[in-house]
Formats: sequence, C-alpha cells, structure tokens
Amino acid sequence: MTSRVFAVLLVLIGAAFGKEKPRLVVLTDIGGDPDDQQSMIRLMTYANEFDIEGLIASASGTPGELKVNTVRPDLIRRIVEAYGDVRGNLQRHAAGYPAVERLLAAIRSGNPERGVKAIGEGKDSEGSNWIVALADREDPRPVNIAIWGGPTELAQALWRVRNERSEPERRRFVSRLRVYAVGHQDDSGPWIVANFPDLFYVLSAADPDDVSGRPGKGRDTRLSAYRGMYLGGDESVTSKAWVEANISIGHGPLGALYPMKTWTAPNPHGVLKEGDTPSWFYFLPLGFNDPDHPEWGGWGGRFRQIRPKLYNDALDTVGGTTDARATVWRWRNAFQNDFAARMDWCITPRRKAANHAPIAALDTPAVTARAGGRVRLRAGASRDPDGDALSRRWFVYREAGTFEGSIALRGETSDTVEFIAPAVTEPRTVHLILEVTDNGRPALTACRRAIVTLLPAGLP
Repeated sequence: MTSRVFAVLLVLIGAAFGKEKPRLVVLTDIGGDPDDQQSMIRLMTYANEFDIEGLIASASGTPGELKVNTVRPDLIRRIVEAYGDVRGNLQRHAAGYPAVERLLAAIRSGNPERGVKAIGEGKDSEGSNWIVALADREDPRPVNIAIWGGPTELAQALWRVRNERSEPERRRFVSRLRVYAVGHQDDSGPWIVANFPDLFYVLSAADPDDVSGRPGKGRDTRLSAYRGMYLGGDESVTSKAWVEANISIGHGPLGALYPMKTWTAPNPHGVLKEGDTPSWFYFLPLGFNDPDHPEWGGWGGRFRQIRPKLYNDALDTVGGTTDARATVWRWRNAFQNDFAARMDWCITPRRKAANHAPIAALDTPAVTARAGGRVRLRAGASRDPDGDALSRRWFVYREAGTFEGSIALRGETSDTVEFIAPAVTEPRTVHLILEVTDNGRPALTACRRAIVTLLPAGLP
C-alpha cells in the first residue's frame, strides 16, 4: 500500500544554481606539472556552463619545484585563444559559450612568491585585487573559487579585507565566497583555515592532519579524493590511446595543446592526470554535486564536515573498494565520455554529426514514507535530444544519505523504480540516483537525485 505523502523533496541536478550560471574563479599554479594545462583545456569545453570571471595565474608549480619563482598567465592566454578558434563549432552544439575576449579579460597574474611570507602590507597582486573586486560586485550568486595550487591570492584578499574593513563588512565579504582547494599546497592554506573559520572551505585532502596541520606532514596526498580523477576504478579511459583518440589527435587546436606527459607518480599511464579538475567539477551544474551539500557527492567528490564551514575527504565503497578517491572515480566513465563528446563538438560543425547528453527526468517526486509504505519514482519523461535509445539505472547512493541499512529496489533498469520503506527510530534519508544513458558515440549519461525521507511510525 502506498504511504501517505507528508512532504515532498526532489533534488535535481543543478537545482542549487537555479537558472543562472555559477560564477567561477580559478587559481592555477600553471607552469609546473602540465596537468594544469590539461584541466584548463577541459574547462574551456565547459565554458558555457559557468560565468568564468577569473583565471588567475598564481605562483607556478609546487614549492621548490621550479628554479625560478614565476607566474605564467601566457599559458592560460594560449589555451583561451585556442578555445576561440573552436568556439564557433562549440556554439552549434550548446548555447552560452562566451566570447574569447571575455575570457581573456578574466586572466590575471598573482604573486610569484607564495605562502604566508607573501601575505601582508604591500603584497597585493592583480589576482588578489580581482578576487576582492568580484566579491564586492553586486551579484546575489556566490563567488566559487577553485584552487589548483597555492591559495596565496585568496589569502591576501582575505588579509586585506580583514585589515581594511569593519567586522560586519568582513563577515559579509567572507559569506560571498565558496572555496574548493586541491590540498594545502603551501602554508597559506592552513593560515586561511585557521584565521577564517566562517569561510565555506572544501579541502580535498587525504586525512584530517592536512586540515589544520603543516602541509606535507603525516599524510599521503596520493590518497586524496581528487586523485580519483586518474587513480582507481577503470583507468583505461585515462590511457595514452584513449587521450589520443578522443582529445589530442584530430580534435582541433584546443585538443592539440593537451599535454601528453604529466609528472606525478604513481600514474599508471603517465598521461591524463587533471588532479585539479574535480575542483571545478564540484561547481559544475552537470557534475551532480550540490555545492551547498558537500556530503552528497558528485563528480567533484564527496566530503565530510570537520567543523561548521570546513569539509574534508569522505569515503565511498564501490565494487568492494573503500577509498576517498572512489568518490570521484565512480563517475569517471560518465565524465570522460562527456569530455570526449565536447571535444568532438570542437571539430563538428553539423549538430547531427555529434552526440549530446540525454535529459534525465523524474516524473514522480520523492516522498516522505513510513515503515511498510511503498515509495515509487518514475523516469518516463526522460528523453534524448538526438533521438538515441536510452537505458536507465537506479541505485541507492548509500554514503550520501543517513540511512545505513539496505534498500531492496524493484525495477532498477526500468522507467519506474520502487521499494518498501524500512522501519527507522528517527528520521533518515535515502539518496536514490537515476542514471540515464544514451546509445550514441560516445555514450553519454545524465543523472538526477531524489532524496527520500524515512519517518518513524509514531511521528505525526
């Protein structure tokens, strides 16, 4: 018997952003390991999904990696210009790709010095000043900051605001920011975490020592969630052969810039790394994360709360493997195929000659149910813009919800899925995921998430 509906909660991919594109600022240590160039090239193919307001070249490389302290905005500029060469084709496949001039205007240089020693009076840079200007802009959307290297520019912006403004003004400024940092790559990261506890900060790092401790002490960064971009799971789609076939060869001037060698070991293929890509996946409307809920997971990983505004890597269990990296690599086939399709767009002027992602739709809202009630969700309105055949897969994302027991689904590969609500002693949530995949080349997947609330029998 179907339970009485007491409340409805349906979470759709991108709902956190409404109809507006998310604002995005990137701090990149481009000029060291070439994986930053890889991530920047991928980002250009998703430029229509964001309002990209800042591409800031921070101090190149990791501390001590290069012989000279420098910044390399020229490398960003070169990639953006290559994007300009393929923008015409990209626009034939999706709306909203920004003019190349707009992206070039977003490029700024940071301080070639890095860390706490580069923070303070007289240490402002183009990059840090630009962060202040963007956060001060009259815009209701938060400023999403993806940190690929050192966060010195963000630290300097925060230092300046703290020293020049009243406490209410400082709090308002900090409230405008959301940060995803790929580890603590110098000591300005721990400085930010210690001095601005009210800053929304997702830190992809292998263990809690990396949250407040000294960078590099007592941790193995190879276990961090962002490494799931290329480590663990099906690594065949990060191979040299895959990259050449789908990205670097025969895919126009943007793909031709994709570096074919990265520096970090271990890397089973030594080609695709893109350790920084999950930082902007986290804010990508198509990437299945809800930035307001790091614990829910998506292409950018899943995170646990350390304190009210600070989050650190969580663990997912996939195929018998429990690993922070699994929170990213579990989606790898989907995001790699999506990237491959967009690289095809770069060289395909006819829309009908390329594949486009299906549209996953939930016809029935998720219900709040009591023990014994039947929960039923439908995906009948899902469709494919190219007319391709669609397959469905429903599954429970156990780690994202608060119900730890088993849920027996019926109809996991059909339009309609259902299950009988289990008994609980206090309210619990179940995250039910719908994946819709087309049969195009490459096969593309879209997701929707429904959150089902389970109530104890005695609650009104």
